Amino acid sequence: MAVDIVSGTKGRAEDRVGTIGRTVVIKGELDGSEDLVIEGHVEGKIELRDHSLTVGANGRIKAQVFAKAVVVCGELVGNINASEAVEIRESGSVDGDIVAPRVAIADGAHFRGSIDMQRKGQPPARGAAAPGAEPSTPWKMPPSSHGA
Repeated sequence: MAVDIVSGTKGRAEDRVGTIGRTVVIKGELDGSEDLVIEGHVEGKIELRDHSLTVGANGRIKAQVFAKAVVVCGELVGNINASEAVEIRESGSVDGDIVAPRVAIADGAHFRGSIDMQRKGQPPARGAAAPGAEPSTPWKMPPSSHGA
C-alpha cells in the first residue's frame, strides 16, 4: 500500500507540512512530496527524497527512511539515508545505520549503528576496512628534510 501525503493546506508545495497524529498507525510504504511530521506509528518504508522528515517525541518508526533531512525526537528503528542531514535530538533514539553528509547527535540521545558521512555526489566507499582492522598499507612518517 502506498500513501501520498495530502495536508490540504494552501500555499506553495515546499511550504506544506503533513502530520501523522499520535493515534495513527501506518504499515506499508509512505511516499510524499512535502515535509512530514510523524507523531504516530509507521512500519515499512518512508520516501520523502526532496523533503524533510521529523519524528516527533511521540513518534515510533520501524522503517527504512529516504529523505532530504531527518530530525529524530522519538524512536526510529531502521536505516536512514538523507541527502542533506540527520539530527538526533536529546529525546531521540535511532537503532540503524545512517548515510548522510552531516550528522548531529545531541547529548543524551541514543544511537546504535554505523554512520557513513559521504559528501553529496560521492559514491559510497567500497571495500572499507572493518572496524578495528589494520590498514592494508601502513602509514609511514615521511622522510625528514632536517639535517642528514
